[in-house]
Amino acid sequence: MVDAPQTEEGWFALHDFRTVDWDAWRDAPERDRESALAEAESFLEDREALADADDGDSAVFSITGHKADLLFVHFRETLDELDRIERQFEGTAFAEYTEQSYSYVSVTEISGYTSPEYFEDPESVDAGLRNYMEGKLTPEIPEDTYVSFYPMSKRRQPEQNWYDLPMEERAELMAGHGEVGKRYAGKISQVIASSVGLDDWEWGVTLFADDLTDVKDIVYEMRFDEASSKYGEFGEFYVGRRFPPEDLAAYMAGEEVPTPEDDGHAHAHGDDGHAHGDGHDHGDDGHHDHGEEGESESEGIRGELEDLDIYAGKPHGEDVYATVLYSEADVDELFEEVEGLRSNFDHYDTHVKTAVYDGRTTDRAAVVSIWDTASAADTAAGFLSELPEVVERAGEESGFGTMGMFYETKPEHTDDFVEKFDAVADVLAEMDGHFETDLMVNVEDENDMFIASQWASKEDAMAFFRSDDFADTVDWGRDVLADRPRHVFLA
Repeated sequence: MVDAPQTEEGWFALHDFRTVDWDAWRDAPERDRESALAEAESFLEDREALADADDGDSAVFSITGHKADLLFVHFRETLDELDRIERQFEGTAFAEYTEQSYSYVSVTEISGYTSPEYFEDPESVDAGLRNYMEGKLTPEIPEDTYVSFYPMSKRRQPEQNWYDLPMEERAELMAGHGEVGKRYAGKISQVIASSVGLDDWEWGVTLFADDLTDVKDIVYEMRFDEASSKYGEFGEFYVGRRFPPEDLAAYMAGEEVPTPEDDGHAHAHGDDGHAHGDGHDHGDDGHHDHGEEGESESEGIRGELEDLDIYAGKPHGEDVYATVLYSEADVDELFEEVEGLRSNFDHYDTHVKTAVYDGRTTDRAAVVSIWDTASAADTAAGFLSELPEVVERAGEESGFGTMGMFYETKPEHTDDFVEKFDAVADVLAEMDGHFETDLMVNVEDENDMFIASQWASKEDAMAFFRSDDFADTVDWGRDVLADRPRHVFLA
């Protein structure tokens, strides 16, 4: 008998597909429809808010095509919780207008094919790998994204029987399969859940992406991989788009979902719905914007600074996306944890840099992770948020924050730069509305720094940017910096 790989299981998953009885819905009295929608929205909002559980996640998707109309995805710690959710929904008035056209039950899984050391001694592997594996077992559902779900099995035919292959050969095939997936890091998030003994197929695969063509591309490319071309069998594919529960009425009315923000529908879904990710949006230029209003304000600030000959990035498509978290953990212990995560980040082409910065005047360190795409930065933030003693994320403080990023000094001028910062800090301390400013220094490179400031308001910060002291500093910095700094606003 050939060896079976070790597995570890996490949350149970229910994919609940619903077809709407549109004729019955149209024929129902308006008051009945309104009551059914209100009850359903409340039910779904409670599931997303985890009102009935300590851990898990839920989401609603519109499904395109004839196979279903709606998809409810639920991840929970136990199968009993999923069973209760399913029965509770059947008890709503809205459920009377739907039929469960398909469902799939599975449990998230990692296997020993690609990381046998994790199963041999989980505590011995680096923190980054351990967090990555645990993230696969307790997945988060990305916000405002497309979904593709399909079940699959490994082939068991006389000439192509996956389960007759030696363990070493299966591991080699799966490693090659994984290399294809790595090329889509930052573009696609996936949840692999085992359904062996639970449902008709052996695995349920859920892919999330901001661009649905990325899903097509990865599935197409993987079809040429031997693990799929020889040994993969696939069920039906379901594709759809996530929308918030409060848009259910718009969906049933045939309107666009998610509802455009300018339609006056206020969504209670920030960047992370359940405090996932890094708690703020990433503008196209590395600025942390907050919706259309925040983007307009950021562009306005950028224009004001341009008039002052201060560089704050280009409005669209420049450079990279950064996520910043602050921690009060011992900086050496924090660096050890981050180093483990970084070794995994480095496998992805979209990763630019992840580093730990130690504060000079505060008792906290900062972790900065920089990526080529916003979705990759968001994904990384989910892992980074599990770091020890994280106290806040850039953009979550009260008031108005600014970050001077990419201060890379010429080595011969590093001491001069620090001395100049101390002089400017003395000026800041006397300014109205100034709370705190710290120079954060890369623990691996003393020439790499960023400046984090917190103000009572935008006008207080702009008063400093307009000052002669700041203008003198900018002029002086042109000779000592190796790159142009960019100013990030966290309104």
